Amino acid sequence: MKKFLIIANWKLNGNLKFINKNINLMTKKIDNSLSFCNLSIAPPYVYINYINNFLKNTSISLTAQNVDIHLQGSFTGETSIKMLKDIGIKYVITGHSERRLFHNESNNLVSQKFILIKNNGLIPILCLGETEEQKKYNQTEKIFIQQINNIIKNSNINILNKTIIAYEPVWAIGSGKNANFSEIQKIILFIKKYISSLNKQVAKNIYFLYGGSVNYSNINTFFKKNIINGFLIGKASLEIENFIALVKKTEKIISLLNRS
Repeated sequence: MKKFLIIANWKLNGNLKFINKNINLMTKKIDNSLSFCNLSIAPPYVYINYINNFLKNTSISLTAQNVDIHLQGSFTGETSIKMLKDIGIKYVITGHSERRLFHNESNNLVSQKFILIKNNGLIPILCLGETEEQKKYNQTEKIFIQQINNIIKNSNINILNKTIIAYEPVWAIGSGKNANFSEIQKIILFIKKYISSLNKQVAKNIYFLYGGSVNYSNINTFFKKNIINGFLIGKASLEIENFIALVKKTEKIISLLNRS
């Protein structure tokens, strides 16, 4: 079994009071027990380096929510991959539905970001997800193939090696709904099978995460048959006591699975 991965995506939330309280709680209550998983936080950009000072002697890493495709220059408001690498970022999210929707990010732009992240030694997290309408008309597989092929076309199949794909159904994000296990299994197995048809070894080396209203109450659902390798958690990561409880519950479940 691959070591489980949990990414806490704070999106556009938090302030210094929130950070001081919650990072302290996390480092005290779960940092010493993280041998069972890798834990990473994706805060708003303005707080990344501040939080980094708290995490230097811990096992918790940092994730960036986005990156620009330019390395430097006259691009007001943007952040380059070199800057993220300079401050010790480990993972970078790309292709999130909110970036695609609110910032009009195309498959080609997502592809450029993915390749840039990987080629600079950081780990890209590629988000794939379908809207309710796309799901209704059975377009999910077609959409995912287009998104994956765009990356391969702009590089090659090896660019996917040792990266992360997060299945985040758009209709489930922040809605309180989540895909049932059979849906998640079907979609992730489809992605694995498709990539495996291109290169079996690359497919084996990809981490598959699930995100979409994951919370303490429903996480048991996602541990059947080792289909997923982790969670990308949004809203539930902001309720820090519940998030800590979720991490501890994940540890117990994984411990039981390892014994069986």
